[in-house]
Amino acid sequence: MLKVDAKPTGNNKARACTITTAHGEIQTPIFMPVGTRATVKCMWQEQLEEIGSQIILGNTYHLYLRPGHELIEKVGGGLHGFMNWDKPILTDSGGYQVFSLSDMNKVTEEGVIFQSHLDGSRHLIGPEKSMEIQKGLGSDIVMVFDECPALPATKDTLRESMELTLRWAQRCKDYGLRDYQKLFGIVQGGLHHDLRTECMERLEEIDFPGLALGGLSVGEKNDEMVDFLNNFVHTMPEQKPRYLMGVGKPLDILKGIKAGLDMFDCVLPTRNARNGQFLTHDGPLNIKNLKFREDTGPADPSCECKVCTTYSRAYIRHLYTTGEYLAGQLISYHNLHFMIKMTQDAREAIINGTFDDYYETFYKRYESKKWTSK
Repeated sequence: MLKVDAKPTGNNKARACTITTAHGEIQTPIFMPVGTRATVKCMWQEQLEEIGSQIILGNTYHLYLRPGHELIEKVGGGLHGFMNWDKPILTDSGGYQVFSLSDMNKVTEEGVIFQSHLDGSRHLIGPEKSMEIQKGLGSDIVMVFDECPALPATKDTLRESMELTLRWAQRCKDYGLRDYQKLFGIVQGGLHHDLRTECMERLEEIDFPGLALGGLSVGEKNDEMVDFLNNFVHTMPEQKPRYLMGVGKPLDILKGIKAGLDMFDCVLPTRNARNGQFLTHDGPLNIKNLKFREDTGPADPSCECKVCTTYSRAYIRHLYTTGEYLAGQLISYHNLHFMIKMTQDAREAIINGTFDDYYETFYKRYESKKWTSK
């Protein structure tokens, strides 16, 4: 499933790989736009292809509640046909949403009993149900159903959670998916290196074609997360994809690439776009700021996307402050282009042996935060 195209050089552990799936190849490092409800918010599928998206995400929890995996399978044969997307798709297990979105949930050995955030109806999702849903969705990469405890948590709590996650992982592996679907294990254990190592080794015994790191960016300090990644990621299997779940700030992704990770996802680029924030090479730009009212320049002078080459900050600010939907669409387009281009440039630098220089240049400029003043 994975071929290593370039190994680390210099003062980093960054690598470039190619992941092969039934619906195409994925060149890493890669940022994956999140299409929670069979759509990446504010984006057409054609626009996603235009900006170079190689893979997108779907959300098991949300698609189970609406419109239902049975309907998606019946109407489209799965997500690919339903949403007219012929490139790879990854679906998460629904575990994180069950714990974070439901008003009431109860964890049992069988799974999680939860209350729908839509209508209050009660449901049970466990390993088998999560696999049933993801099989119906027909994604290329399927995630095991895991428990994701918030940090900080005691080591005893994290161990109990890890043990449950491992039992659920085996049940997921025992479920029969479509022949082409690849099931990834999820390494849990908080910031405890020994728990993470044990979890990873036991997942390797079950034998998954890829491994993800879950349970990060859920309450710990950023420096703690980065230190953990630097000390742990390089111990993960070299011949399998390494996926960091739900971490999506630009500098965090670059730090993750530097530590040796391959795959990243987050709703941040589109969520922040709907709140008026551009991601730029000079740091986040809040288009609501009054100083952009008459500014004829592009949102990001270093960006070549069609938003930055066509529209001014003044125009987009006008759209946003008057509540026009086009504002969110334009900013979402740019932000996703920015993230994908950043990982593409990182890949090129890794292959050329210049990643250290690329990292330092990008980091210093982004940290300047040129646009933060009102």
